[in-house]
Amino acid sequence: PVHASARHQSLHHFVAKAEWSDEQMLRRVCQWVVPKMDFSEGGWWIIDDTGFPKKGRHSVGVARQYCGVLGKQDNCQVAVSVSLSCSQGSLPVAWQLYLPKEWAEDEDRRRKAGVPETLQFATKTEIALEQLRRLLAEGAPRHCVLADAGYGVDTEFRRTLTEMGLEYVVGVTSAVVVWPPGVEPLPPAPYSGNGRPPVMPRRTPELQPMSVKSLAMSLPASAFQTISWREGTNHTLSDRFAAVRVRHAGGNSGKARLRAQQWLLIEWPHGQAEPTKYFLSTLPETMPLNELVSAAHQRWRIERDYQDLKQDFGLDHYEGRGWRGFHHHASLCIAAYGFLMAERMTAEKPIGGKKNFAIRALPEVPEDYVPRG
Repeated sequence: PVHASARHQSLHHFVAKAEWSDEQMLRRVCQWVVPKMDFSEGGWWIIDDTGFPKKGRHSVGVARQYCGVLGKQDNCQVAVSVSLSCSQGSLPVAWQLYLPKEWAEDEDRRRKAGVPETLQFATKTEIALEQLRRLLAEGAPRHCVLADAGYGVDTEFRRTLTEMGLEYVVGVTSAVVVWPPGVEPLPPAPYSGNGRPPVMPRRTPELQPMSVKSLAMSLPASAFQTISWREGTNHTLSDRFAAVRVRHAGGNSGKARLRAQQWLLIEWPHGQAEPTKYFLSTLPETMPLNELVSAAHQRWRIERDYQDLKQDFGLDHYEGRGWRGFHHHASLCIAAYGFLMAERMTAEKPIGGKKNFAIRALPEVPEDYVPRG
């Protein structure tokens, strides 16, 4: 007890100032936990961000921005993460604070908070894509990517995922415009011989794309099926879904091209006046509807991760102001979370489930043993 203050200072220095790599820490945690995860039913990369309400202006990255925890714009910090998920659980394997532009351009605040000099402003989608690039460069598997509409509405984000060889199921808003089934734009205008050859598909007053909401409202009731995707806490989760093959229309400028066909998944709950959720997906054309729905709803795991990390592991309890301490604290919370998740998965596995699973030998009962009672 007489050394409590010294121990506290030592631990504070270890978290806030010591020179160890939080990124490498997460890699080591991942290398230990992932072999215990079962990907026989498939795996997913889940991209998301989470907010930390924060007062003042000196804590690194704090600014008035949208905070999912509060459901509104307020002073907060926001971190972007990529989680590796399977049917048993998920684990954040990449974590980075989003640095708003007002912070990225303020040299004085950057210096006081210890923001790396090489770090430049990047949007949340750019941070997530860079995290995925680093993971894939280190040999990570190419699982399907899941993200909400905050990322899915970004055309460049979806296009980059495809270029990286990754399939995706991402949420989109009702205003996203697509070419409906059976409707194709006209080919680019003939080349006149001057400048670059035209590549943009043409539209006419009669040949126009439509929003995903308008397309959903135009579908017959028979196009929707009631699909169950998993067991909830109190009952089986199910809803009405329809899936059609569409092309994203993009725009008529810049990099607008004739996009490849992909799935548009529509969720229209019973009793609602209109659909509530829309997803675009590059999963195979032969994918059954129930599997498409199941993949789209795997994102619930990241919400559970954030909830457990904050409520049980103190992810949102860090009171320091620096860049290094923020990331060190998060990586230590994730390490503890990963350890307990691995212990739970090991305990719940059937004996002989995997070749690297140590079979626990049960003690033999003596031949003359007589149970009591």
